[in-house]
Amino acid sequence: MAWDFETDADFQRELDWVDDFVTREVEPLDLVLGSEWDIHAPLFGKLVRPLQAVVRERKLWACHLGPELGGPGYGQLKLALLNEILGRSRFGPIVFGCQAPDSGNAEILAHYGTPEQKQRYLQPLLRNEMVSCFSMTEPQGGADPQVFTTRAVQDGDGWVINGEKWFSSNAVFAGFVIVMAVTDPDAAPYQRMSMFIVPAGTPGLRIVRNVQVPGEPEATHAYIHWDGVRVPADAMLGGRGQAFAVAQTRLGGGRVHHAMRTLGKARMAFNMLCERALSRFTQGEQLARKQMVQEKIADSWLDLEQFRLLLLRTAWRIDQCQDYRQVRGDIAAIKALMPRVLHDVAQRALLLHGSIGISDEMPFADMVLHSYHLALADGPTEVHKVTLAREVLKGYAAGEAVFPDYHLPARQAKARAKFAAALAELEP
Repeated sequence: MAWDFETDADFQRELDWVDDFVTREVEPLDLVLGSEWDIHAPLFGKLVRPLQAVVRERKLWACHLGPELGGPGYGQLKLALLNEILGRSRFGPIVFGCQAPDSGNAEILAHYGTPEQKQRYLQPLLRNEMVSCFSMTEPQGGADPQVFTTRAVQDGDGWVINGEKWFSSNAVFAGFVIVMAVTDPDAAPYQRMSMFIVPAGTPGLRIVRNVQVPGEPEATHAYIHWDGVRVPADAMLGGRGQAFAVAQTRLGGGRVHHAMRTLGKARMAFNMLCERALSRFTQGEQLARKQMVQEKIADSWLDLEQFRLLLLRTAWRIDQCQDYRQVRGDIAAIKALMPRVLHDVAQRALLLHGSIGISDEMPFADMVLHSYHLALADGPTEVHKVTLAREVLKGYAAGEAVFPDYHLPARQAKARAKFAAALAELEP
């Protein structure tokens, strides 16, 4: 039986280097640059590209990729530990070449793309010569693919796409968009849609407006009209009607990485909470000596450490199973827990900092608002709780008797029968 809570020494040295590098070189970028996906901005070239070169030289670029795509093939557990550090900075993931949605889009291109699609889109994406957009959500149906209405109709040797997509993040900067559209409306619910790769600037692809989320430096979540967007037949990604299966390929590992980055952000808030508790005095004593403050510290530590252990166990299980379907419940659990942990820890830190805590001179209000974003992105929390419950219940069976097997009178009767001989010796 093997059971271990240690990181191997060689990889720990890499993590130590990343920790120092992110603190010294990457975190300051968050304070002077706009969107991390605006890769053609002059300051991006001047400040970010040199750091990416250092990461490449260190062989830590795009670590989520397998060896067949030029990555180290670390596995999910090592990636989780790496992303915990990168989560402290907005620019952390893009400096290390593992930013969403590009990492997920690269994964589905690697799995389903044709050689031509990989050459045209995957290779530049992996080199961060372009960024991408995943356009799925619709204004009338949220993230439920069963109610999507954006249609792709076959026309000659190509397809014509019409409809609306909502919250298509980073479309304004993207070199291409991967869009999910209904191609077979009469098929089974999860076989109605197909994926298409659409280059930026294709006629009819129009951004109505970009929506901003509080705490983000720019408005980057696009509301898109697809108005007669014509693409060739070879723009389809994967097979016809396979969009849902293709989409699932990009979500499993990505949710673990995202959760670990969120843990890194929440730990920042916890560190600030602890420093504040030791630094401030009120009513004649240090904040850290007040029991209500101690309770906030204890609850926050418990939230973080339990969440971290669940995350690492999930990453380990993915590595062991090599099948996201077998770890579906675990992934749903971390997705459901992620927003609550960030919200609760950031809120406690905010309150302990008083008026400065709620101001824009501290990051806590942004963190609290971001927790609500996390509760919606990649599927609402409620959906993941339903998934978790269903996966848990697969390990149980219904009782057949009127009273359950664990009914105390029934258990007592069985126990008395088991020990009948011993009990009989004690009877007068």
